[in-house]
Amino acid sequence: MARSVEQIDKQIANTDPELLPVGEHEKHGAKHFAGLYAAENVAGTEFVFGATFVILGAGIWDVLIGLLIGNTLAVLTFWLVTTPVAREVGLSVYTYLLRFGGSSISKIYNLANAIVFAVISAAMLTVSATAVQRVIGIPTQEQAYPTHLGFIILVVAFSIVAVLVAVFGFNALAEFATICGPWLATMFTVGGLVLLPAVAESVTGVTEIGSFGEFVDIAGATVFTGVTPGGEEGIGMIEVAGLAWAANSFAHAGMIDMALLRYAKKGWHGLMTSTGMLFGHYVAWFSAGLMGAATAALTLTSITVLSPGDVSWVALGWAGYVTVVVAGWTTANANLYRAGLATQGVFPSISRARATLIVGVIVVVVACFPFVYRNYAPLVTWAGVLLAPVGGIVWAEHKLLPRFGLTEYWARFKGVTNTPAIVAWAVAFGLGIVLNLTQIISPYFAFVPAWIVAALLYVALAKQAGAGEDYTEEKRDHELFLERAQDFKRKQAESLPGHVKDTTPISRALRVVWMLALAVILVYALIVFFDSPDIYTYLTQRNTFYTIAITGTIVYFVCAYWELQRGKAVSKRAHEKARAEADAGSSGDDGEGGEKESVGARA
Repeated sequence: MARSVEQIDKQIANTDPELLPVGEHEKHGAKHFAGLYAAENVAGTEFVFGATFVILGAGIWDVLIGLLIGNTLAVLTFWLVTTPVAREVGLSVYTYLLRFGGSSISKIYNLANAIVFAVISAAMLTVSATAVQRVIGIPTQEQAYPTHLGFIILVVAFSIVAVLVAVFGFNALAEFATICGPWLATMFTVGGLVLLPAVAESVTGVTEIGSFGEFVDIAGATVFTGVTPGGEEGIGMIEVAGLAWAANSFAHAGMIDMALLRYAKKGWHGLMTSTGMLFGHYVAWFSAGLMGAATAALTLTSITVLSPGDVSWVALGWAGYVTVVVAGWTTANANLYRAGLATQGVFPSISRARATLIVGVIVVVVACFPFVYRNYAPLVTWAGVLLAPVGGIVWAEHKLLPRFGLTEYWARFKGVTNTPAIVAWAVAFGLGIVLNLTQIISPYFAFVPAWIVAALLYVALAKQAGAGEDYTEEKRDHELFLERAQDFKRKQAESLPGHVKDTTPISRALRVVWMLALAVILVYALIVFFDSPDIYTYLTQRNTFYTIAITGTIVYFVCAYWELQRGKAVSKRAHEKARAEADAGSSGDDGEGGEKESVGARA
């Protein structure tokens, strides 16, 4: 039975805005996504991934070309698979899955997400703790389990603070995280530059690198050698490309980033993920590999047991500690927040804050075990195998069903559990497990056939379950809901002031200062790289760089955060002024309308 406009409007008014398709006024331009992906994908785990390629024995050209191929495939998947569905549906994958799949698969999926994000958070917190452990004299944890009570106490303290921030102060941390992107990108770039002369000296006896060919020869001889630290043959270009593609498979093929890309104004904005993939997952990984190998050589320590804190200290000094702590903590809190939301989806009767606390208990325990962050690459590979098939089902629901003459949201219209979605996910995940364990193909590519099988199997099963039946009346009701939801969003936009840009002289000056701070750090790193004719000069200039890096870091964060707060204050004043004008206008309209009504009544 079709609902009236009044019934639909009442439903929309009582629905959490987060669960409604995004409105045009909520969408962002290319610059927003470029900054967002740059900040999110330059994190503490880049130290881990950089070392992973060294430990797996990748060759220099395997890394240079393989990373380019794999990360390009990731960008294309974001652009061609995730972005179109996200923009057309206008919902997060969680909401969309609940709408067409029902509560059963939604709860299973949320539970899987909660586990994945909790483990990722734990790995990030362990990474952050490795920086502080060196400062207070706790030895590097070389075993899979903790071997020092101080390390356990440190990780527990880090984890508890992070959980509490995610529960009560996430907005403040999210604001802080938004300003970290340019600085983190600079730190990862200069870390590799500063250590390259030391790597060169270990091979050629001199600290200067004369050409790109010489750089490739040195990096190939000392860092990406083509053999593992144990002397075995390493992985090739195809495996490097697969690992790079799989690293974010749960976000692009798995559609989790529908939550972000639904706000894109244009379809090509999905290409802005390249700032994260081609910089964060290319330049930062390569640079981190250089830093790890150089640190191993300089400290006479195996790269297999070096912690991110050890690496960052040798490359960046005190600024390196800040880099590891900030990169790990900001990423951990974002994933803790996601894990809390996913847990709340499984147990809707509890609050998001309580759900985050429950997840936090698990995170505290897991974070104490160093093997978690050291096995981060296999972790995200398995996460892709688990979650990517759901992305295939989501894509099939929106793209394939209509193409085959079937109906999107058919299970919702029919009022039945979407069993085909559950079966397709289970079969595809089982296939992924078999492929991973048997290694019929490289485990890094296992998510691809799992995604394809899930999509095609879902279409076949959905057709048998009733997706081809006539749902004309239900579709009309749904389309009316979408129209009224957009109308609701438009009215909502009219009551909000537009974006207010802070153009005050003080804010402009602050922006110039923090940009100069980053420029000075980068320029001096280039001086160390290009102008170190001998080892004595190099060591002297590297020590000076350490001072410049930590000073520039302090200046950057003070000015960038100050500018952020000033911008918020300007926006707040503009909003208050707009609200006051709207209230005044509303009062005037009411008075005029009331007068007319009374005159009409007397007539």
